[in-house]
Amino acid sequence: MLIAAWIIIVVLFLIGMAGAVYPVLPGALAIYAAFFVYGFMIGFEPFGVWFWLVQTTIVAVLMIADYAVSALGVKKFGGKRASVIGSTIGLLIGPFVIPVAGLLIGPFIGAVVGELIVGTEFRQAVRAGIGALVGFFSGLVVKFVLQLLMIVLFIIWVV
Repeated sequence: MLIAAWIIIVVLFLIGMAGAVYPVLPGALAIYAAFFVYGFMIGFEPFGVWFWLVQTTIVAVLMIADYAVSALGVKKFGGKRASVIGSTIGLLIGPFVIPVAGLLIGPFIGAVVGELIVGTEFRQAVRAGIGALVGFFSGLVVKFVLQLLMIVLFIIWVV
């Protein structure tokens, strides 16, 4: 039972870290679920109020930052709401249309198309697309660091 629990926990951690890059995967929620797997299969004893408070706060910050950092990147490059929506749609659809490159091309094309639909000139639409990429990579770094922090804190608490 102990080995099965650790296998599930590690798999959830891997899914969570992959979710930092691939938006369809649950990301921080998979890591958070691993804590419950540990609790139910091994025991909740190592976790106290502070553990849950810190981890829940990190998850909440991740949920907010995920959208905010991407939107900020688009806005800094002069994009409008249409490019934020377009880049989000491109981020979700891109990887399915163009398997690996779609993760990068999707947000860019989505932001450009979003801007062009609302009548922005092409040059500015491309700037918004670049902002979508900057926001995507910035968000990726933030998610990766915070999710890694969640895992490290879990290990510290358990050991």
